[in-house]
Amino acid sequence: MAERNGLFVYEALELRSEYDGRLQTLRACLPESRAVGRTWSLSRADADASRPAEGVDLSALRAELRTLEYKRHKLNTAIQRANFASSVRVGDGEVSLSEALDLRKAAKERVGELSTQLAGSSAAKVIHKEDRDIVEEPETPFLVVRDELNKARLEFRRLNRALRKASFEVSVEFADETT
Repeated sequence: MAERNGLFVYEALELRSEYDGRLQTLRACLPESRAVGRTWSLSRADADASRPAEGVDLSALRAELRTLEYKRHKLNTAIQRANFASSVRVGDGEVSLSEALDLRKAAKERVGELSTQLAGSSAAKVIHKEDRDIVEEPETPFLVVRDELNKARLEFRRLNRALRKASFEVSVEFADETT
């Protein structure tokens, strides 16, 4: 297990999600984000439709937003460094966490493709002609696709478990301001 000198990966990911939520909230409080999507009008009534409420300091909000964006960037960089520096056992070999994340993403896409293919291979196409019916079987037999799908799901599960385990063992060099 890695020596603890910051956050574990799972904690860093949770903190990054929290930062994203805080950033979204701060941006929603700024007048420029409320103007997005509105139609522009030249009337004075529309220009005066809103103003900062009592207790709202826009310059302080913008400063807090910049600070939080900087912290999120530093945290994300620290997570990426940890992903490249740490490895996880996959099959017979070791790969970096970054590579394992890419493998998991590809495995997830493969599961989706095979699920669609399985649905398509579950029925034969029947073309009705005058005296006879023409049956077009699927390109790949249903049982073959189902076996491939099960193997892909097992691979995805194996990668997911390895990454999940690593997220509780690998340390990210970033100090959470609350600790």
